[in-house]
Amino acid sequence: MTGSTEAANGGNAAPSAEDLKLFELSQKYTAEAAKRFRPEGLGQFVRLKEAGSERLRTLAQDPWADHAALNAKEPVTDGSKHKFVILGAGFGGLLFAVRLIEAGLASGPDDIRIVDAAGGFGGTWWWNRYPGLHCDIESYSYMPLLEETGYVPTSKYAPGPELLEYADRIATQWKLHDKALFRSTVKATRWDDATQLWNVEVTEGRGPGEQSRELTLQAQYVLLASGILTNPQVPKIAGLETFTGPLFHTARWDYKVTGGTPKDATLTGLEGKRVGVIGTGATAIQVVPKLAKYAKELYVFQRTPSSVSWRGQRPTDPEEWKTKIARKKGWQRERMLNLDSYLTDGAQEGQENMVADAWTEMPAFSAVIGSPKYPIVEPTPEKIMEHVGRLYKLDLPRTEAVRARTESIVKDPETAAKLKAWYPTWCKRPCFSDEYLQAFNLPNVYLVDTDGKGVDSATSSGLVFDGKEYPLDVLILSTGYVTPSIGAGSPAVRTGIEIYGRGGKSLDEKWKNQGASTLHGVCSNGFPNLFFAPLFQSAQASNNVFTVDVGTEHIVHIIEKAEAMASGNALVEVTSEAEEAWALEIMRRAGWFATVMGCTPGYVTAEGESLRQSDDQMEMMKKARGSQWDEGMASFLKLLQEYRADGSIRGFEVVSRA
Repeated sequence: MTGSTEAANGGNAAPSAEDLKLFELSQKYTAEAAKRFRPEGLGQFVRLKEAGSERLRTLAQDPWADHAALNAKEPVTDGSKHKFVILGAGFGGLLFAVRLIEAGLASGPDDIRIVDAAGGFGGTWWWNRYPGLHCDIESYSYMPLLEETGYVPTSKYAPGPELLEYADRIATQWKLHDKALFRSTVKATRWDDATQLWNVEVTEGRGPGEQSRELTLQAQYVLLASGILTNPQVPKIAGLETFTGPLFHTARWDYKVTGGTPKDATLTGLEGKRVGVIGTGATAIQVVPKLAKYAKELYVFQRTPSSVSWRGQRPTDPEEWKTKIARKKGWQRERMLNLDSYLTDGAQEGQENMVADAWTEMPAFSAVIGSPKYPIVEPTPEKIMEHVGRLYKLDLPRTEAVRARTESIVKDPETAAKLKAWYPTWCKRPCFSDEYLQAFNLPNVYLVDTDGKGVDSATSSGLVFDGKEYPLDVLILSTGYVTPSIGAGSPAVRTGIEIYGRGGKSLDEKWKNQGASTLHGVCSNGFPNLFFAPLFQSAQASNNVFTVDVGTEHIVHIIEKAEAMASGNALVEVTSEAEEAWALEIMRRAGWFATVMGCTPGYVTAEGESLRQSDDQMEMMKKARGSQWDEGMASFLKLLQEYRADGSIRGFEVVSRA
């Protein structure tokens, strides 16, 4: 929304005062975004495990794995055969395993193998153990399988240690511990046309001083559940590896440096220390208040401020749990849908707001997850601008309230101004805290705002910005993860796994040549018996567990029907006609997501790479293919349920394996 006041007014010639205000705001957003664009795009970052410096690479190692206990387990044998190999042991991998077991598809002791680079179950909750860690979606909606486990979360937003323990609880209840291969990196997954099996090539780590093992697991089915934020990254800051003080990434917190434990944020190791934090995203929002309590001086280096709303954390009330939350069968799915309705601008008048938190105050988040409220946006300049203008208007009350909240909390006007977010709600992950902004009122906390540029360089003793060195004793990298939209969302690129299907065809190359190619976002022609948790060409929710929950449910249904059709020995593959028809349907709806064109660079836009315009029609079509269902999760779920109703799994070819 950047061309004229007519755009703000949906095309009318006489703009109102509100339209003029929206136009001025869009100009401010555009100017702020321009400060942050870099021609190198994603190239400004490097995955920790691929950094040129050995010191930085070691920061990616697992600090939590119990190598002695894992090495004492009976080893998985090279060449072992399994019906299902699940790549990922977070909530997505656990949901795959539980649904397969509950469907009766994996009853034998060797039917399932779960492979993960971590030292245990939990996914992001295994790796992330920083002080202040909580889920940002309420735990009653976020924690999967609460009805099945009977577990009652301790608070509305469960802390990280509880989420980690809950993952292990799921694994225990469904007897998955002896089915897991941890500390194991999958290098490649190759379809063997002769055996009609997948060969999963794995490097199993054994811990310091131990020789790693190279294994190949054979699988009838491979299921990818490796999450969306799995590879910590760091900006390419000149001299970063030369910093002589303690240095670590928030995804691998070092309590030996800070003191405390994941369950006790008493960070006495930072007393008397000058501490620097690079980054002000969702992680820093939780970390900074804890660091501020103990550091002698805390310097927060900011490129782009976060949009920070109220949190409202509170313990779970047992009576409320029994009478209002877990009140009937199916309550958790109903609650997930209820939360999602507010974010898709689909809540009905008089509807009960079950969650009633700050997430439910942002209907304009529908810009990136869709809405059932409006027709398909036609791909004409007039209709696109009308659509964008409508969402900007919808977003205005929320963004103004968040900026006003910042101003009301932060006492220093100059600091408050720098902490205000100048971009639409949907451009970055919204944040929630009743402590973060308040931390900047403390005398030992300093905001170093880089005005969109980022830190210039590092020295042996600190960080440099705008010609000034900031001496530090400890440096913490709160610099996030590789965006899940890397490689146009290819499951191969995103997971870092080479995937080769029929005839040695590369999934990555297919994505590069054709763009996203799936049916319902979960499978691709040429890659039989391979399914992945949905990301592109599907629907998304702010609650990623809801997205994965819907995806695993759909995938297991397809497998169950295919196995029944092939007497328990199926080879199931989506047809090219079905995936192309689905791609056309997704492309038809891509206009809805034109709102991201006004976003500041970040993970939503692949650091601005997805915003680059091209005269190549084929490239533009590829981008459109990588879009989402534009009506939100409730509509997509209904579509899947209608698709599954007759049990025919239309669009798939199913044969019995030889």
